[in-house]
Amino acid sequence: MRPDRLALLLLLAAGAAQAQLTDIDPDWKEAEAPAPPALRTSGLVPLEVPGTQLRYGVDPASVSLGADGIVRYVVVATGSGGAVNGLYEGLRCNTGEYKVYARHTGGAWSAASGGWRSLHEPPQSRHTVQVARTGACIGHGPNRSAAQIVRDLRAPPEYRFEQR
Repeated sequence: MRPDRLALLLLLAAGAAQAQLTDIDPDWKEAEAPAPPALRTSGLVPLEVPGTQLRYGVDPASVSLGADGIVRYVVVATGSGGAVNGLYEGLRCNTGEYKVYARHTGGAWSAASGGWRSLHEPPQSRHTVQVARTGACIGHGPNRSAAQIVRDLRAPPEYRFEQR
């Protein structure tokens, strides 16, 4: 390959890599997350999460897709001894990030601290990756609607979330 063509290809590849690292919409603003709903432990959509002894399920009534593009939902984790914990989370599919808004332990929700975290870098939240892969995200965007997300979580078509 000629050196000038190789340089052009390298320049294009670097530009594509930089585009993946920058935010898709620099003017994006996160909407205020609604308060978490009451924790439900029945009627959950089960999640297959390899490598853990916990059982996970998503509350289908909690799934929403905001105008800001964030998929919000409650996931319930149940331990082998019967302990139940809930997480109110948000997924930002176009950047591959997630955020925990609140935790439910011991009978009440409490606000969680921390910001957006990458789904692509350790330590990864295995259940959140499964939610993204099996229903919430299509490629680098959110699924069409909350109802479609729930349908896909119940019967995942195939893993569609793209790992970068």
